[in-house]
Amino acid sequence: MEARVRHRNASEKRFRAAGFFAVSLSALFLALLLANMAWKGLGGFTRTEAELTINFPKSDLLIDPAALHGGQAQEVIGSADLDGAVSQAAAAQYGPDAAELFGAAGSRALGRALIKDPTLLQRSATLWLPVGSKADVAYKSEGDPRYDHLMAKIDAQDKVRLRFNSDFLTASDATDPSAVGIWGALKGTFLTIMVTMLLAFPIGVLSALYLEEFAPRNRWTDLIEVSINNLAAVPSIIFGLLGLAVFLNFMHLPRSAPLVGGLTLALMTMPVIVIAGRNAITSVPPSIRDAALGVGASKMQVVFHHVLPLALPGILTGTIIGMARALGETAPLLMIGMRAFIAAPPSGITDPSSVLPVQIFLWSDEVDRGFVEKTSAAIIVLLIFMLLMNGLAIYLRNRFEQRW
Repeated sequence: MEARVRHRNASEKRFRAAGFFAVSLSALFLALLLANMAWKGLGGFTRTEAELTINFPKSDLLIDPAALHGGQAQEVIGSADLDGAVSQAAAAQYGPDAAELFGAAGSRALGRALIKDPTLLQRSATLWLPVGSKADVAYKSEGDPRYDHLMAKIDAQDKVRLRFNSDFLTASDATDPSAVGIWGALKGTFLTIMVTMLLAFPIGVLSALYLEEFAPRNRWTDLIEVSINNLAAVPSIIFGLLGLAVFLNFMHLPRSAPLVGGLTLALMTMPVIVIAGRNAITSVPPSIRDAALGVGASKMQVVFHHVLPLALPGILTGTIIGMARALGETAPLLMIGMRAFIAAPPSGITDPSSVLPVQIFLWSDEVDRGFVEKTSAAIIVLLIFMLLMNGLAIYLRNRFEQRW
C-alpha cells in the first residue's frame, strides 16, 4: 500500500511538473513574440526629422498666400511643387547628395505648415521636416551607405532628431514608407467588424435559441445541426469564395467595401456563435424552465426572461472567440478585393477600404526596408485593437453573469 501511495504521489508530481513546463513554455513563446514585435515595431511609431531652411521668395513655389485662407487650400497645396522646393532647399543646405533626403512625408508636413501659417511664403523659414524612408532607416540603424554618411553629417550639426510619428496613426496607405499610416485600415477594420457583429450575433443567438428550445427533433433539424458543425470547420478562404460569388458577382455589391467584408466574415463567424450559444443554453438547469412554467410563464417568456439571460455569458464567450478569429482573417478578404491600394479612409460601409490584417500582409510583401518596422508597428496596433475588443466583450460577459 505504501508503494502504491508513493507511486501515486510521484505521478502527481510528474503531472504537475509537466503542466508547469507547458505553461512556462507557452509564456516564453508569448514573451518572445511580444519582445520581437516591440523591438521591430516601436520604431514605426517614431520618425526622423531634419532641420531645413527654405527661402520661399527665392524658391520656385508660385503660391498666393491669400489662396491658402479659403476652402481650396488643400487643392492649392496639392497642385504646388512642394517636392521640388524641398529638394532644392535640401541640396543648397546639405549638399547635392541631400536632394532626395526628404520624401513624401516632408512635403506633406510642409504643406500643413503653409496652410497653418501662409505668411511663411513671404520670408525665409526654418522647419523640422520628416526625412525619407532610406534616411530614416540609416539614422535608426545601418542602411544605405550613402544615407548613413549623410545622416551622420547632419547629426554632427545637431540638425536631426527623433519624434513621435503621429502621421502613422492619422494617415492612410502610401507608396513612401515615411508617409504611410494605419488610420484608413483601422477605420475599415472597425466598420467591417461592426457589420460582422450586427449580423452574426443576433442571427446566431436566435438560431441557437430556436434549435435548442423550439425546433422539433426530426431529420431536418439533425441535418441543420450537422451542417452548422461542418461550417464551423470549413477553411476561411471558402467563405471568401462564397462572398465573391454571392455578394459581388450575383448581388453586385461594391467591391472592397466593409459591407461585403462584414457579410463574408459574418457567414464565417455565425456557426461558431450558434454552437457556443447552444452549449450555453443547454448548460442552464432544467429546474429554471420548470419553475418558470410552474408559475404560469409562457414558453417565450421562459426562453427570453430566464434562459437567455442565464446563458448570455456563455454566448458572449463564443462571440469573443468568433470575433477574434474574424479580426485576424486575411484570406476571405483578399478574395473579395480588399487588397486594393486605398489612399483615403472610408467614410461609410460602402466605400472602398482595407483592413489591418490585409494592410499588414501587403506591407510585408514590400521590398523597401522602411516597411519592415511599419509592418511590425501595424501588428502592435492590431494586437491592441484585438485586446480592447476582447476586453469589452469580457466586461459585458462578467456584467451579465448570474449565479444560481
